[in-house]
Amino acid sequence: MARSALLVLPLLALASPLVAQDRAVVRASEPQSLAVTVYRDPNRSTGQSMNTDWPQGFAMISETRRVTLPPGESRIRFEGVAEGMVAVSAIVTGLPGGTIEKNRNADLLSPAALVDGSLGNRVRITRTNPATGEEQSESAIVRTRADGGLVLQTQDGYEAVRCSGLPERLTFDSMPDGLSSEPIFSIDTADETGGTYTVTLTYLAWGFDWEASYVATLHEGREADDVRFDLTSWLTILNDNGQSFADAELMAVAGTLNVTSDFEELSDPPQARPLRLTCYPLGDTAAGLSYPFPPPPPPPPPPAAPQMIVVTGSRVSDAMMESVAPMAVMAGEEQLGDLKLYRVPVPVDVNAQGLKQVAFLREEGVEGELTYEGICRPWDSDERFLPTRILLETVNDEDHGLGVALPSGSVSVFERSPAGELLVAEESLRDYAAGQDVELDLGESAQVFMRCDVEREPSEVEGRRRWWDMVAELTNANPFPVTVRLEIGAPSQWIIDGTREVIRNGQRVIEVDLPGNGSRELQWRVREINS
Repeated sequence: MARSALLVLPLLALASPLVAQDRAVVRASEPQSLAVTVYRDPNRSTGQSMNTDWPQGFAMISETRRVTLPPGESRIRFEGVAEGMVAVSAIVTGLPGGTIEKNRNADLLSPAALVDGSLGNRVRITRTNPATGEEQSESAIVRTRADGGLVLQTQDGYEAVRCSGLPERLTFDSMPDGLSSEPIFSIDTADETGGTYTVTLTYLAWGFDWEASYVATLHEGREADDVRFDLTSWLTILNDNGQSFADAELMAVAGTLNVTSDFEELSDPPQARPLRLTCYPLGDTAAGLSYPFPPPPPPPPPPAAPQMIVVTGSRVSDAMMESVAPMAVMAGEEQLGDLKLYRVPVPVDVNAQGLKQVAFLREEGVEGELTYEGICRPWDSDERFLPTRILLETVNDEDHGLGVALPSGSVSVFERSPAGELLVAEESLRDYAAGQDVELDLGESAQVFMRCDVEREPSEVEGRRRWWDMVAELTNANPFPVTVRLEIGAPSQWIIDGTREVIRNGQRVIEVDLPGNGSRELQWRVREINS
């Protein structure tokens, strides 16, 4: 029976990069400063959570590095760029000779890439004698690629690696040109005299996203004229790339951005290909040779779970901590055209495959109002009493305790009670600009009910005009009065008579005050506007 041995590919030494196209190859320094600006997925709708396994937002990354150029033409390598880099968007500034050509490496350092890059070159193969335990090494030439089998030529002839039945390993004396353990972006430039320069690399990268998360805590008072709540908001930022950005200036942009490019297709991240070897023939030669189909490749490993990292005040001075207590770090809001930009005031680490949360809003004692909403239109007749919906309403201005832009996201509403803070609702929040009315749906009420009834026959006929009588019964089991809002039809469809209504969100509505532990009956009549 033929036996297989595990192939190990350690890298003993790395040679200096070779000259490409007669240009000196220069490695840029590690980033001295970083700025990461994250944009939301433009195709994610309000109320839809970001996909942590496959985020489709993007980021603009700006890196400041140092390079020392020799006289003449040279190639600058920027190692460690984001794997989701959109290379066509990259701009390098600070070079006296500008940019002649841009390149993006397509292959990362991996066992398969090492073998393919060494095709026709010499390597060393080391085997361990299972009887004596001694290792024996010899020189060999790589004769095939790493896409199904690896054949070496030694002094004894041709042989397939991993098919001798002996423990084996390959040693490479140098790394093939162009390979790196990290993604590389390179440019060609020219400088007559040479020198050391500070350059800035700016590019877009795919595989980011962010969303806002809100927590609203209602105070104990639930009376209609005394509803107060605290509002805390966090930015949750996702980096799905395999690269971290340490000590970065982090920003997030809110608003609807017009994006026409397919950043996922343009990013085309480099591949780190595994080495899969197969030996032929397989099986017992006494039973005849067999050539089975090779087994399917193993499934890819599951994606790493994003790490939740919360910004703390470890890098903030005591004076700053005292000025923004109880939260040590809060993102500040800035204007960016018609968009909003949130800037974290201290450097933070945007870790690979990680989530980061940064507070951007903390307001206490926001003034609000609880309103109960129902619908009573001619086709909504029902003999049963149905629960109304509870709405928490406020105005996004300074008079009510807010007055800042509220980016879309999710909101959890809690209420203080003798048993502690209890969850009462979870809702999605759309984008609200300063000055707009804010409305949160808290779900169905267990205390305020309504019944809507309509006469089946018209109460009055004026030629072709027919009027129908409407009746709404409201009940309130709360010990305090509440405001009830009834939607009674669209102004473009119905004419209302017998009640005073207002237009709200394109609908005719009736607003009434309902006393505590009381009830009320409303009557009006309607007819179709074209009847």
